[in-house]
Amino acid sequence: MFYIVLPTNAIDLPLNSTQTSVTDEEILQLMRSEQSFERGFRLFMRQYRERLYWHIRRMVLVHEDADDVLQNTFIKAYRGIAQFEGKSKLYTWLYRIATNESLTHLQSKARHVTASLDDTEQSWTHRLKADEWFDGDAVVAKLHEAIAGLPDKQKQVFHLRYYDEMPYEEMSKMLETSVGALKASFHHATKKIEAAFIGFEP
Repeated sequence: MFYIVLPTNAIDLPLNSTQTSVTDEEILQLMRSEQSFERGFRLFMRQYRERLYWHIRRMVLVHEDADDVLQNTFIKAYRGIAQFEGKSKLYTWLYRIATNESLTHLQSKARHVTASLDDTEQSWTHRLKADEWFDGDAVVAKLHEAIAGLPDKQKQVFHLRYYDEMPYEEMSKMLETSVGALKASFHHATKKIEAAFIGFEP
């Protein structure tokens, strides 16, 4: 049984916190005790915060949005850690929460968009370039724009394969999808991204 004791300022830990890698079992062992839950949750956040941030950032593009979604993800994890059964890795469980929160955020943004598709794409590019945390060039901005236009499933698969270089077998367990279907999604995603660059001049 887990005892929920909210760590003071846990969500405000710096993104680049110095951390020593610990195992999932060590983290879970700490969170099973009321006395050590706070320490365990802090380790949990330090262990996965940066990796999770970049997963979210690639989905929502803008730092400010990514930071908000990251905080919501850890709040959901805090509230739901007592129900974690250990049937998957902690990061797999956390990844699913982060992905759902990212999609919810994007859907919320989309509901407020009334412009044409071209205007929407230009808005994405403008927001990305205006983001003070964005340090890429026009090619990188175009890549993010093309990825943002992918269906959700293809976007997930592309992120995991292209950025995280995750093996299809591991991805299959995480997304509960066959390896063949994942390979097909990645193929379709790369073809759409390639098509987006036809005629592109940086």
